[in-house]
Amino acid sequence: MTALMTRATWPLATATVLGLAISASAAAATEPAEGPNPGYYRMMLGDFEVTALSDGTVKLPMHELLHMPADEAKALFEDAYLDVPVETSVNAFLINTGDRLVLVDTGAGTLFGPTLGKLGASLEAAGYRPEQVDDIYLTHLHPDHVGGLMNGESRMFPNATLHADQDDIDYWLDADQLEAAPEGQKGFFQGAMASMNPYIEADAFEVFDSDSELSPGIHAEQTHGHTPGHSIYRVESDGETLVLWGDIMHAAAVQFPHPDVTIDFDSAPDEAREQRKALFASIAEEGDWVAGAHLSFPGIGHLRAEGDGYEWLPVNYSHDPQAASEE
Repeated sequence: MTALMTRATWPLATATVLGLAISASAAAATEPAEGPNPGYYRMMLGDFEVTALSDGTVKLPMHELLHMPADEAKALFEDAYLDVPVETSVNAFLINTGDRLVLVDTGAGTLFGPTLGKLGASLEAAGYRPEQVDDIYLTHLHPDHVGGLMNGESRMFPNATLHADQDDIDYWLDADQLEAAPEGQKGFFQGAMASMNPYIEADAFEVFDSDSELSPGIHAEQTHGHTPGHSIYRVESDGETLVLWGDIMHAAAVQFPHPDVTIDFDSAPDEAREQRKALFASIAEEGDWVAGAHLSFPGIGHLRAEGDGYEWLPVNYSHDPQAASEE
């Protein structure tokens, strides 16, 4: 009887101890911790390990950048409980195939403001070092995708080979295009040149000019429109598919329900619109995984058709990605 009574008092005693501990912690925690945590999220895609890496977030006036009335865009963001300017994620993705370590996009480095440039810290928090990366596949050459290639005057990824679409190289690295660009857009060209040229000079660069298998299980597919050479990467392993779509879209709260809406960043808005609509439809029909550079971190999930638009279904968090993949 005494043993039963003792066991019965355990929950109360435990709660008392925990309450005292929590009170002590609360009393001691008078100042909030400073600075963001390095961000990474890991999942298994068949036999491949995929790690989403956060480069940080940046506030953008999306309601003014999207090609629709600003008040209507603002209302859509507010319906999604988002303030304007919209805090926008910048994501990159690391794929460990077992034979190669492949990084898709590199974040902004120092090219897009002080709130970005966190990819190196996220990479190391995820257990990897920049010198381990074998290949870097660029979706396009905008500064928030190529700026992380450099660490000051040195290549951030000294052993990696860059891969990009020929049309983007011909456009963004061309001195005549830089000279002809409006003053407000020259920084895009200058950022691409400063980030890319050290790799080209080191002979650590390869181009593709058509849909191509770049390594076993990873295919580049041309989706020109957002930029002249924008590309996506289709990753396949053991019957599972993940589409890394770069900047096919930027604002989930608007462009999923209204995929017709384009943005000022698009080089060819009509072409970008058609690429987005076709890819959305294909991904929703096939049920593939998708990962986006500007979806809220980790930016991985599925699409489901919903009326004239789509519903975004973000990945369910798993503490143990290997176990989750085996369920």
